[in-house]
Amino acid sequence: MNPELIQQYAEFAVKIGVNPQPGQTLLIQAPIEGAVFARACAEAGYRAGAKEVVVHYIDEKLSRIKMEHTAVEVLEDVKPWVERSKLDYVQSEGGACVLNIVASDPEVYKGLDAEKVGRARQALLKAQREWRSYTMNDKIQWSIVAIPSPAWAGKVFPGLPEDEAMEKLWDAIFDVCRVKGGNVVFEWQEHVKRMCARRDHMNELQLESVRLQSANGTDLVVGLAEGAVWEGANSHTPEGYEFIANIPTEEVFTAPHRLRVNGVVKSTKPYVYNGNLIEDFSVTFRDGKVVEHSARVGEALLGQLLDTDEGARHIGEIALVPASSPINRRNLLFYNTLFDENAACHIAFGRGYPGTVTGGTAMTTDQLLEKGVNDSLIHEDVMVGAPDMTITGTTKTGETVKIFENGEWAF
Repeated sequence: MNPELIQQYAEFAVKIGVNPQPGQTLLIQAPIEGAVFARACAEAGYRAGAKEVVVHYIDEKLSRIKMEHTAVEVLEDVKPWVERSKLDYVQSEGGACVLNIVASDPEVYKGLDAEKVGRARQALLKAQREWRSYTMNDKIQWSIVAIPSPAWAGKVFPGLPEDEAMEKLWDAIFDVCRVKGGNVVFEWQEHVKRMCARRDHMNELQLESVRLQSANGTDLVVGLAEGAVWEGANSHTPEGYEFIANIPTEEVFTAPHRLRVNGVVKSTKPYVYNGNLIEDFSVTFRDGKVVEHSARVGEALLGQLLDTDEGARHIGEIALVPASSPINRRNLLFYNTLFDENAACHIAFGRGYPGTVTGGTAMTTDQLLEKGVNDSLIHEDVMVGAPDMTITGTTKTGETVKIFENGEWAF
């Protein structure tokens, strides 16, 4: 792949995605296969003024070996240093920001005991509650960006030689992340403007609920949390530092009311959960809670997801994405939520983002629950948008407005 494009991608991910401020520490989490890209990001971080760049590498193959051979009780014993290794930086003078570089094998844990994998993941989530509050509440700048890995590229482009599959995945990533246009910063500035205009219009509507309908059987009414705020494109820390949490991003999203979701919703893309796939699922909501579920592939895994905790059977996010998004137009299943969630409208089982209600980032968990914002260990985005999807909204004054027509924005 073109080294110049890779360099532009790294510069953009750091300077625009994370936006490190002078004196901050830049934390980078990267797969070992992405060492070259991580180094490019480290260089960009120092050029942006970071006082230090700290890189943590992840070895997915080693993670599988550990998952396979380590007793579940040991996996559940997550040591305090795992969380402290991040908190020590964000709580130190100057603070920190975070860039997560992902290249996950969608089926890294395929064939292993799903219950064991689930228990280990829950333990890790519980052990990092304080750390997760920094990103969920936008207390710091954070961003996620993807690069290819042989395992991931092989899943997306099966049957191709490794080098050819890697090249094609690089090309797809550059395409949907607006890197190939010649001026990635300008392309993203224009994209953010368009998304902010959609977001602002959604807030002007003062919606009470939205209804999703498509011919596949989806008919879901999502009541919104009290004081719900539509977000999208960029985010800001309490200090006003701007960042882009997901690269790419095509969604405008808000908080559902955890007790006011009713109807049936069908998935439109496979979902990767704990290193395994869930495909063609259907869930039925009653008063906000999933009361029935099924799936053609991974039904037991879906049940495990929904049984994570009480909040896992409720949703914390409703996100609107047009069928014309670059990811969807590519007509490629990425098997990676970072991309696939930006190809279709989606909901998220589990925790809601505090920033999606007015004043939410300053509220306690109990206060957010009173507003209807869901709480859970998990936040799992699943794709439900279809090309024929219609979305209508009901305003607080009882007016009905068309939001989506045939999978596209109606305004």
